[in-house]
Amino acid sequence: MSLFIDPKDRKYMLLGTRIAGDFGATLFVPVILFAWLGKTLDNKYDLWPILTIMGFVLAAVLSAIMIYKKAYKYNAEYLAIEGKETKEISKE
Repeated sequence: MSLFIDPKDRKYMLLGTRIAGDFGATLFVPVILFAWLGKTLDNKYDLWPILTIMGFVLAAVLSAIMIYKKAYKYNAEYLAIEGKETKEISKE
């Protein structure tokens, strides 16, 4: 067993760690922000569940869109490590 990590494997590990952190933050920040904002507005206008639920739904939609876009970027980075070319997919 070697104590040294292959440089290519290290690139995969760093990419995976970066993806996990980035996706985690992409999911965490909008949910916390919109849930807090929804709850604050619900308390202010006495509309308890409505704005909080709308905040969660909005956070889910925004997170899904951001994750989708970031997945293309990380796919290109992964393929660059593999030494393969990326096919440009139109994101209309």
